[in-house]
Amino acid sequence: MLTLGIDTSNYATSLAVFDTDAGEVVCDCKKFLPVKEGQLGLRQSDALFHHTAALPEMLAELSGKADLTKVAAVGVSAKPRPVEGSYMPCFLAGVSAATAFALAKGLPMVKLTHQQGHIAAALYATGDLTLFEREALVFHVSGGTTDLLLCHEAESITPLGTSSDLYAGQAVDRLGVKLGFPFPAGVYVSEQAALCTEKVRPKVSVKGLTCSLSGLENQCAKLLAEGHDAPYVCKYCLLCVGETLVRMANNALAECPGLPVVFAGGVMSSDLIRTYVTNRVPNAHFVPGKFASDNAIGISILAARECGAWPTTSM
Repeated sequence: MLTLGIDTSNYATSLAVFDTDAGEVVCDCKKFLPVKEGQLGLRQSDALFHHTAALPEMLAELSGKADLTKVAAVGVSAKPRPVEGSYMPCFLAGVSAATAFALAKGLPMVKLTHQQGHIAAALYATGDLTLFEREALVFHVSGGTTDLLLCHEAESITPLGTSSDLYAGQAVDRLGVKLGFPFPAGVYVSEQAALCTEKVRPKVSVKGLTCSLSGLENQCAKLLAEGHDAPYVCKYCLLCVGETLVRMANNALAECPGLPVVFAGGVMSSDLIRTYVTNRVPNAHFVPGKFASDNAIGISILAARECGAWPTTSM
């Protein structure tokens, strides 16, 4: 059985096809929304337009990689998070496309959330499908969240901790745009950070399971004003995010010992953060780079679970 996942966030349009019999992602594709130079995002009306324009072309691209006539269920992100009042107009583009696809073929359609897509993709990427059946600590770290969640599958989500102000992805993107890189700037900040060979000592603010990242933006601006080059400041920024997550994770593990810790979200694609955290947090899991369209992948996986089709063994 094949399931189609569609996600239209405020950053990218992504699609994926999951094969429930093989327990594998057949194919996926992702396209970042165009953002004008110097801007830190898009208005929702513009995001909705770009998603609507991109989806037909991307579905055609996907059909060249998988036989979409064999899709038996469709999953779609209908809102940012599975909480009351969570809403962003950009997700309407995905819902419209998913609805049209499902109705035309008489297929079931499952409405999920952007955050659930991240979580499901992260759990799947560990290679241990039993994580869907037990509790895990999951970090969702992106431009719109820096959340620590207690998850039982991707359906039962209990918030444990978060940032009291700026999100990690915002700090990274603001630095990148300040340095002249396109938005979203995470990949460029990571490339610059990899060029730095100097030792960096991050200064962070974490109290229990709550962090504050507003100071990071000011710290990076100060370092640039003092004459530090872009690679150093980018490395400092990413390691501050990494150290913040390490402290939150270890504080959570002190309260919930033995649970696996899964890191999801766009910020977690940084090799520097991944290495830093892995060396300091026991039993940490990350989404590998091949899961570039992780939201849509997670949505396609959850659609399969909702329809009762799921692999019985780990990969």
